[in-house]
Parts: sequence; structure tokens; C-alpha cells
Amino acid sequence: MQFKRQKQAAIDVNLTPLIDVVFLLLIFFMVSTSFIKETHLTLNLPTAANAEQIVQETVALEVIIDNNGFYRIDGRALINTDSETIKSALKNLSQDDLSTPLTVTADATAPYQAVVKIIDIAGGMGFTKINITTQPEAEG
Repeated sequence: MQFKRQKQAAIDVNLTPLIDVVFLLLIFFMVSTSFIKETHLTLNLPTAANAEQIVQETVALEVIIDNNGFYRIDGRALINTDSETIKSALKNLSQDDLSTPLTVTADATAPYQAVVKIIDIAGGMGFTKINITTQPEAEG
């Protein structure tokens, strides 16, 4: 007897469901992931008992001094704490308008010298409206 050998069917894996699952995972992660870069500094502001609240109608330059004494002017970090760097940044960001209000926001544990330095430089440049940010003293 001679039997014909049956050809074995080629074994293959159907990749269509796998591609569907990977595609759905990709869509899920793209939708659920946020790409917002948040660079907020947490500052512990000093307190003041006799502080007055000022509402500014014009846009002010804001200088933030962190607890290590590093400066950020209008959200832009300075490369160093050199006086010339600070002067240059203030001049460029104020666009030579010395009537622009300057708000100094310093951490309560920031070095006192860093706060005095920015006020001294701004005053020497001719800024006349310099404000210091504080928080109200806790009652109790």
C-alpha cells in the first residue's frame, strides 16, 4: 500500500491581534501621559505683622531667591549669582524701563546677603518701585 503523505500546514502565528493590543496600549499611554514640565519652586516666605497688600496694575519683574541664594528672574534661572549677570538680566527683561515694578520673592531661609544684593543692584540701576513679598503673620 502506498499512502500519499499529507503536507503539513505551515505553522504561523497570527500577528493581527498582537498588533491591535500594542496599538491600543500605545494610544492609552499617549492619552494618559502629560508632557507638561512643571518647575515650581516651593518657597517658605518670611512673615510680616505690618505688611500691606499692594495690587499692581502693571506687569512687574519678579526676582525669586531660593533657600540656597540662587536667583530666578521672571522664571528664568541665572547661570550664576554674579552682579554683572544680574544687571544684564534685569536690563534685558525690563527693556530699559526703570519704572517697571520689581518684586523680590525670597525664601525665609535664603541668605540675607542674596536679598540685599538684588535690592542694591536694582536700586543702583535706577529701579524705584521695589517690593518684597511676605506672608501675613499667623495669629495665635
